[in-house]
Amino acid sequence: MPEFLLELFSEEIPARMQARGADDLLRLVTEALAPLNPRDATAFAGPRRIALTLMLDGTVPGTTIAERGPREGAPEKALAGFTRKHGVSQDDLVLEGGFWVLNRTVPPVEAATRIAEILPPLLRRFPWPKSMRWGEGSAFTWVRPLRRILCLLDGEVVDIALADGEDNGHGLRAGRLTEGHRFTAPGAFAVTGAADWREGLRARQVLVDAAERRTLIADGTARLAAEEGLRVVADPGLVDEVAGLTEWPVPFLGRIDETFMDLPPEVMQVSMRVNQRYFALVRDDGSAAPRFAFVANLQPTDGGALTIAGNERVLRARFADARHFWDLDRARPLAGRVAALDAIVFHAALGSQGERVRRIVRLAGLLAPMVGAPVAEAERAALLAKADLTTGMVGEFPELQGVMGSYYARHDGEPASVATAVAEHYMPRGQNDGVPTSPVSIAVALADKIDSLTAFFAAGEKPGGSGDPYALRRAALGIIRIIRENALRLDLVRLFVLAADALPEALRDAPDLTLLPGFVAERLRVQLRAEGARHDILAAISSGNEDSDITRLLARTDALAAMLATDDGRNLLAATKRAANILRIEDRKDGPHDGTPDPTLYEQAEERDLANMLLDVIPAVEAAIASERYTDAMREAARLRPVLDRFFEAVTVNADRADLRLNRLRLLAELRRMTVLIADFSQIEG
Repeated sequence: MPEFLLELFSEEIPARMQARGADDLLRLVTEALAPLNPRDATAFAGPRRIALTLMLDGTVPGTTIAERGPREGAPEKALAGFTRKHGVSQDDLVLEGGFWVLNRTVPPVEAATRIAEILPPLLRRFPWPKSMRWGEGSAFTWVRPLRRILCLLDGEVVDIALADGEDNGHGLRAGRLTEGHRFTAPGAFAVTGAADWREGLRARQVLVDAAERRTLIADGTARLAAEEGLRVVADPGLVDEVAGLTEWPVPFLGRIDETFMDLPPEVMQVSMRVNQRYFALVRDDGSAAPRFAFVANLQPTDGGALTIAGNERVLRARFADARHFWDLDRARPLAGRVAALDAIVFHAALGSQGERVRRIVRLAGLLAPMVGAPVAEAERAALLAKADLTTGMVGEFPELQGVMGSYYARHDGEPASVATAVAEHYMPRGQNDGVPTSPVSIAVALADKIDSLTAFFAAGEKPGGSGDPYALRRAALGIIRIIRENALRLDLVRLFVLAADALPEALRDAPDLTLLPGFVAERLRVQLRAEGARHDILAAISSGNEDSDITRLLARTDALAAMLATDDGRNLLAATKRAANILRIEDRKDGPHDGTPDPTLYEQAEERDLANMLLDVIPAVEAAIASERYTDAMREAARLRPVLDRFFEAVTVNADRADLRLNRLRLLAELRRMTVLIADFSQIEG
């Protein structure tokens, strides 16, 4: 069972591409070597290499392949074409089952031979998101210039080369050499296998396991912070990125000058993260600490004093730039920046950011009474919400849009609710972000997202497949979360109509606007599915139901799900589906079978019992649903279960007498009318 080791050593690979590159390498190689039964596969990714190790069978076993040719007695031309195609004569064929058959023996293939066959073309078509060319004489591309190929099978070099005809493949040929840390252990060294490769690199200050580097970074920065009574602001994405920038991570703490501690903490954190990949530190109360953590790519000989001083000097320069923007932006009131939004294009068909803001102001004012917000404050917050797009700070750090607007609004003396709404109207920014809870913030956040959905659908920019360049799925989920988590009672269809009324005239009746309710409903089903809830029940509740009040729909869904979780509910579902199936079949013959059943035609007690129960249950269900007592509605419906069971046990619906059959079908139609009040039970699984 030979061990296979492959390492592709290059110039620095962008951190965001390393893990995907290693996974793609492992997937492609294991697929190509499937006949060798690859197992125990492990991928590795780092700043200058992607690699894999796996175990293989030593040989692809030989096989005999039967190729069936023409029928016996087929024209000579057909037989001649078959033999010519396979390079054989008729003497090499045998008759089996009335067909000419060629039995070809495929000899065994050694693992090294198979590897040498598949690797060069695999590397030439490797799916990096972006690749580059370098040097002369080869069209071979890689994410960054490829310098070495380490390829060992059971400790022996597999002889492969990237040259292809006149293309010299940069002269790259497989060997057993790799390289350690660029600065502390430069130069090549030979390895004999996977364990030797890992330990040899570790001895030369390279950790090939990305998970190990991440652990060292996270634990090391946390330990240093804890020694000073501080903690690191959680940032898993930054940990991953720094792990992709360092081969031998060594954490340190630096100090922030007190002169910069009056900057907004978000400014300091984003500046450190974006520009320098530094980690922000906070005190136990969550306030910003005058310290930062960073990770060096080697262990300095002086204990880190020079490294720390250098990083502190760089950070002072960055914070000086941030202070410049902070002071310059506050010199001009936020309200005075609104007019400048007219010069920023939002979308070619939808006008400027200024026009969009005016639409959001109008919609926020309409939403305010619906969510309990003062109209004037909601409109003021909506007016200022996008103004910080014209500031220097947001121009430098787009991640801070909304956040900076909130700081500038407070500086200008705007009401606290307005300033908060300016910051929160982008929420939720992602799956793990919270939603706004104050009424003014809710009004502006919903207005912003509803306008985005309406405007882009009207402009023909609805998402398609996996493409969603304007993040409209995220906007729809944001609307859903804001409504659900604040238990709002809103008619979304009406809000979409109100939003469309403010669009450019040519777009107000755009055909794609009719797709919006279904788009939001589908996002809600996706969300429920992700939560493990019964999304099929929501679909059943929504079928034929024009209600776009998400809170009401979910209350009905929860009540029906609770009923179906009981024995009575499950049996009622089965019985009503049986009734629906009977009606569907019989309606095709001579239906529909609507109309009021004739009580004088009830011949069996079970018919009378069902009819009497329906006369009692249907009004009760209607009244409960009308007053939004959905649990009561389900409880009333569940009373039908025993009566229905007895009906189907004792009564033959398709009686021989035509009048009895029609009357019993009408009775089932009454049952269907009752269930439709609740949901389309045919869409419920189970």
